[in-house]
Amino acid sequence: MNATAIALLGYIAWTLLLLGGIAVLRVSVSVLQNKPANSFRPDGSDVSPFSGRLCRAHANVYESFPFIGGLLLLALATDTTGITDPLALVLLASRIAQSTVHLLSTSAAAVLIRFGFFLIQYAIAAYWTVRFLAHFLA
Repeated sequence: MNATAIALLGYIAWTLLLLGGIAVLRVSVSVLQNKPANSFRPDGSDVSPFSGRLCRAHANVYESFPFIGGLLLLALATDTTGITDPLALVLLASRIAQSTVHLLSTSAAAVLIRFGFFLIQYAIAAYWTVRFLAHFLA
């Protein structure tokens, strides 16, 4: 399996892990606090500050999937993983780091660090887009 496929699988696994965290947290609150399952706010703010951060971290992951997952899938579908392989795992690590910082804190410093990890992903995706355009339009 190449780095692009590993990054795509890792991205999907990370998304599922965050979603699983939301599910476990909400089931626990439903059972332990007798909160109706249909009463949770989508942003998690009604459970705890951590729940809110978890919901936003999960949302950030799926909001970025169209351009990150799309580029990884494009590379796999067109046998051009030579474009994405060198930075695919860096992108995945940046995604996981961004989410992890989000889960830990929303302090001003943490937000700046989180944004730095997002910028890495954005820069890689923009670079890949230019490389794909050059490849397919050549």
